[in-house]
Amino acid sequence: MSDTPWYPEGLRFQCTGCGSCCTGAPGYVWVTRAEIAAMAKALDMDEEQFGERYVRRVGNRYSLKELAGGDCIFYDPEPRTCRLYRHRPRQCRTWPFWASNLHLPQTWDEMAAACPGANRGRLYTLEEILEHKAVVRV
Repeated sequence: MSDTPWYPEGLRFQCTGCGSCCTGAPGYVWVTRAEIAAMAKALDMDEEQFGERYVRRVGNRYSLKELAGGDCIFYDPEPRTCRLYRHRPRQCRTWPFWASNLHLPQTWDEMAAACPGANRGRLYTLEEILEHKAVVRV
């Protein structure tokens, strides 16, 4: 079996701001203490206050809280944007280049069926994709 990924020529992606990756089924948006600090600062809050309001502990990790139905707590449906886009966690920054989406061409195609930015826009090189993939295991 080859160690070469199925996408050696790279993959295209351009965020359309549709919000599909921010809404829907419940899940986890894993955050680090440094990300919590940055998001708290962006909202002019102290970290403890931010944590109580927006973060939940899951085992020994932290995840952003969700709204009922699974939508991200920072997704604003009216302008269809993230309220903290410039300070969003690395898990969000690396979408859609997660191991779960890159496992097989079929898993990429399943994700692309729900994400209008997949297979469009900028071509990410294999090296860029592998860098994103290594950041977070989702």
